Amino acid sequence: MHALIVSAHPDGNSHTQAVAAHVASGIQAGGIHSVEQINLADEQFDPRFNQADYAQFSQRAALPADVVAEQARLDRANALVLVYPIYWWSFPAQLKGWIDRVFTQDWAYYEDGDRVTGKLGHLQVHLLALGAASPRTYVRHGYFSSMRTQIDHGIFDYCGAPVMTSELLLPSDEHFPDAHYRLAHNLGRQLFNTKEPA
Repeated sequence: MHALIVSAHPDGNSHTQAVAAHVASGIQAGGIHSVEQINLADEQFDPRFNQADYAQFSQRAALPADVVAEQARLDRANALVLVYPIYWWSFPAQLKGWIDRVFTQDWAYYEDGDRVTGKLGHLQVHLLALGAASPRTYVRHGYFSSMRTQIDHGIFDYCGAPVMTSELLLPSDEHFPDAHYRLAHNLGRQLFNTKEPA
């Protein structure tokens, strides 16, 4: 089995990148599964949905080459792990743009009138969101439930990809940052042992 870990952080020494690296080390620890870890910031992925993307969406042109390459990465994967800092209650723009451009109609989902069929059922999804506010702030404003609506359901359920893990990690967590690294490593070790969500 193969996992793709995607993050988007301009600082290679960030907590985000450390958590992503611990997921990767957990996957590799068993010696059975493979993993590819990418940082969209390092790769300078262009997140802007541009004229070429719109032409493809309108069925007037083929997919841009960079989108084809990202879809090939996902086609090789059995699991997608997104590790990201929360910017303005959502993904960083580069990660959101990656989804905007890569999760295209007829590849990630198919629309037939009012019916939508997700096409990514082979891809289990694991989400690790790294926040900075207190747990009370997230609870008071309903952030975690809104994140699950916006991201878990609005993106991945729409595409038929089951969300197996959806975690909110905060600096106020006991034994931070080591607790985050242990959780990430254990997630990697157990990644392909996860049962379907209830």
